[in-house]
Amino acid sequence: MESFDLKRYAHLGDTVYELFIREIVIFKTKSPNIMHKMTTSYVNADFQAKMAEIVYEKLLNDEEKEIFRRARNLALTVNKKHKPDIHRHATALEVITGYFYLNNKQRLNELFEIIKEFIV
Repeated sequence: MESFDLKRYAHLGDTVYELFIREIVIFKTKSPNIMHKMTTSYVNADFQAKMAEIVYEKLLNDEEKEIFRRARNLALTVNKKHKPDIHRHATALEVITGYFYLNNKQRLNELFEIIKEFIV
């Protein structure tokens, strides 16, 4: 798997992850302002990095951990307000999300079940 493929998975995974969060949030409130605040509290590098560490330990098999490690080491432009490690872990979560979305929906559902435990 080339790094180009990993970047494609990250691009797709970013969208799939945000849609997953939005689907949860729309049932928690009718207020557009609160929906936005809730969504952004879960769709950000800090939260995603925390989830990446948990998913890495709780869910991933050896092959998936290798994809995660390679994704974490991608050469990326890092947002100035975040530490590079946080951004790298968040990107790795997006890569795994995109990878599961295209290759294994059951694993994607398992990943989302773990993340749901941390959504208030």
